[in-house]
Amino acid sequence: MSGDARADAPVICVVGARPNYMKMAPIIRALAKQDAGMRTMLVHTGQHYDVAMNDRLFADLGMPRPDVNLEVGSGSHAVQTAEVMKRFEPVIDAHGARAVLVVGDVNSTLACALVAVKRDIPVAHVESGLRSNDRRMPEEINRILTDQISDILYTTERSAHVNLEREGVAPERVVFVGNVMIDSLRANVEKAPRPAELLAFAGMDERRIARGYGVVTLHRPSNVDHPATLAGIIDALRDVSERLPLVLALHPRTRNNLERFGLIDRLAAEGFIVLPPQGYLEMLGLMAGATVVLTDSGGIQEETTALGVPCLTIRENTERPITVEQGTNTVVGVEPDALRAAAANVLAGGGKRGRVPELWDGHAAERIAAHLSAWLTEREATEL
Repeated sequence: MSGDARADAPVICVVGARPNYMKMAPIIRALAKQDAGMRTMLVHTGQHYDVAMNDRLFADLGMPRPDVNLEVGSGSHAVQTAEVMKRFEPVIDAHGARAVLVVGDVNSTLACALVAVKRDIPVAHVESGLRSNDRRMPEEINRILTDQISDILYTTERSAHVNLEREGVAPERVVFVGNVMIDSLRANVEKAPRPAELLAFAGMDERRIARGYGVVTLHRPSNVDHPATLAGIIDALRDVSERLPLVLALHPRTRNNLERFGLIDRLAAEGFIVLPPQGYLEMLGLMAGATVVLTDSGGIQEETTALGVPCLTIRENTERPITVEQGTNTVVGVEPDALRAAAANVLAGGGKRGRVPELWDGHAAERIAAHLSAWLTEREATEL
């Protein structure tokens, strides 16, 4: 066995930001069900560090508490990535690793993959091959680099294989397994609170809810860090809210910038129902009952496709093209008039319903666990 990749060591599963939890929870459960159970260690880098929200998400997802929390916190992309690497390497020193499993495209994903590959430990990357083709997005850089250094690349859609082939990734390293985000959604959607339960305390009665509402999430720096862009989006949403009440689960970054730019009063419109950040189950309930979801989140594009709810993506591109080609997603950009027009089209009955993509069936984690177990066993046998 080479390097620190010992057969008696755990598979280290890394999470760093909230979307990672939804992807990792079903994988950890599936690994535990493999023959004799695969020993895992859950490492939370602390890249997202809202303790109350983290606790709530772990509980919602039935996820074990992390074995290790690196408590990295915020910082520039360079500082955060470097700090994760510095704090993750001693975990390898202390415990070894049979493999390191990373998900998504956050700084923690790339940082822990880099530490592992330099220690000759196999890296498995879940959600490989997704590309926005916009290298101004830090996540795009993380995606490309993590895929280049990973040993096994698990994909959610077949277009990812085209991207990886173009980038020179050997096809035998790539495995199409489906979407683990949808595993979590299917396991939890029936547990989600009804919209009436969630919105009653905000003064929205059942009759109003029954007439329809939209859900808005907005957090991407390119949208919320620039006063003119943020003002234009909020003004367009105000216009939409005159026809359809909009529920805003307001991200802390967005709230802070609205206050800093003097825009917070624009949320006082009658059609806005402003909520604090919501738990996973609460967001599922809100989205499942919505007429339309307006978002700049990648994961929500996938969840709305699985739920059959029209989604308007407030970005110029998406790394999840299958949600547009087969699902319910429409990429509308950030121009206010384009957002108004797209929302008007949905309200006129033009929203997309789409279909659920291939292998978004709630069993992606089982396929990952079965493949990873067999792959590691074969690899270790050849190195004895």
